Amino acid sequence: MSVNRRNFIRTSVSGLLGSIVLGNDVAALTKPIPSKSSLTSPADDEDWWRIVKSQFPLEKDLLYFNNGSLGPSPEYVVRATEKYRRTLDGFPSRYMWGGWSEDKERVRSLISDYFSAESSEIAITHNTTEGMNLFARSFNLSAGDEIILADHEHPTGVHPYEYFCKPLGIKLIRPVLPLTPESPEQLTDVYRKAITGRTRLISMVHMTNTNGMILPVKQVSELAHKHNIIVCVDGAQSAGMFRIDLPELGCDFYAASGHKWLFGPKGTGILYAREEKRDMLKPLMVSSNWSVSNIRMFEDYNTRNLPEVLGLGSAMEFNNMIGQDRKQERIYSLKRYFRSSLEDDRRFRIVTPGSDLLSAGIQVIEVSGKNAVVAGKYLTDNYHIDCRPMSTNGLNALRISLSVFNTPEDIDVLVKGLQEFAQIP
Repeated sequence: MSVNRRNFIRTSVSGLLGSIVLGNDVAALTKPIPSKSSLTSPADDEDWWRIVKSQFPLEKDLLYFNNGSLGPSPEYVVRATEKYRRTLDGFPSRYMWGGWSEDKERVRSLISDYFSAESSEIAITHNTTEGMNLFARSFNLSAGDEIILADHEHPTGVHPYEYFCKPLGIKLIRPVLPLTPESPEQLTDVYRKAITGRTRLISMVHMTNTNGMILPVKQVSELAHKHNIIVCVDGAQSAGMFRIDLPELGCDFYAASGHKWLFGPKGTGILYAREEKRDMLKPLMVSSNWSVSNIRMFEDYNTRNLPEVLGLGSAMEFNNMIGQDRKQERIYSLKRYFRSSLEDDRRFRIVTPGSDLLSAGIQVIEVSGKNAVVAGKYLTDNYHIDCRPMSTNGLNALRISLSVFNTPEDIDVLVKGLQEFAQIP
């Protein structure tokens, strides 16, 4: 790469930071990011991706492979959120109640555009769990009705149904998904076989947190709607990892976190409710605007941490700077690099499906004959690597989350550490 091109790329990326560091007007933070049409870097333009990595203020020498638990925010988001916070504390009542109304709506528009939805279908919540609770308490179900929750659902996608629905005599059906399916159809068949005449709702995770399996939400939604079954989706691990067109996906409701793959402030979330289904939902909290029937009734808490909400808008800007397709291509490229480094080594077993239709940035690996918790500690103590041991659903494995701040060199260090650990008697 030429010096001129390298300087151009660095200037383009760091220009996001400049609008914060040099600007005195908070409104400048919400100006649209200029088009980066000239930045057509492929997934493996390592110079470009190293600059992207440099925007994340991760601890020195930390190799972070745990985005599936919690994602870091880039400097652009950190500084924007801090500036919003200082502005709020400069004139609290102005900015809490009305001063940022247009800015908040712009965040909603950024989110809706990113997911190809309408602004009237997007609420800005706190996290995925909030959305799952909203779903579990909203629908008028009766004793004997059935809800399908497959065995790889996240606990916070199950507990709300256990609390709100099970005491009413509603049955929770828990079909078992194959750990490494060969096709999306194999997973769709599991749901097809679980449906009965009493099925009223399917609540499903888009990507499992257990082994990174992508579930066929579109196919299951098409199947469910033939039987007038509602489909609610937990998108905590998928939102921001690869391109998602929510209307095309076909589900009725979708809950996601802003603080994982979207790199937003901690405690930000997204709720999607298909326009024609929105009135089925019942808000978790009732505040001053409870009688106004629109998407905002699901986020009206009277007093909100608005700097975090507006910081989520800055995160969407950062994601737009990278580009959805470029981000997706990069994550899939890292996935292929990681798998190719270990899949022929018989000391390891990758327990995540290999097909790009069935997995993306979460890859889960077992070290033969070794305890995953011990393996994770070895990587932390010897290589300052953070990843997540997984022990549910019969797993004894390490969950490796691959994101845009990871590089092939980082993966090389991870692989070296895993191979060393595998050799220990």
